[in-house]
Amino acid sequence: ILEMFLWTKPRTRKIFGLSAEFAEQTKAMAANQGLYNGFLAAGLLWGLFHNNLAVGFQIQVFFLLSVIIAGIYGALTVKKSILFVQALPATLALIALFLS
Repeated sequence: ILEMFLWTKPRTRKIFGLSAEFAEQTKAMAANQGLYNGFLAAGLLWGLFHNNLAVGFQIQVFFLLSVIIAGIYGALTVKKSILFVQALPATLALIALFLS
């Protein structure tokens, strides 16, 4: 939601450390990134509510691994804190999934 709809708003700019000018220049790119994140969230929900538990489990593993890989890539290429904001929660969720 932040990337797709609120990218140029003051609060979002503060969260991401963006100037108003840069946020405006990158608005379309951020919306595209937000769309990808939305698909990841939809995939996780699909796996969570799938009527076949085994298939749902596999779907959740796939999408959590996707989030972890994206978080690692983001940490290496953009900002190290992405590792803690994105990859760590997904890793914890993956561990919880395997323990459940």
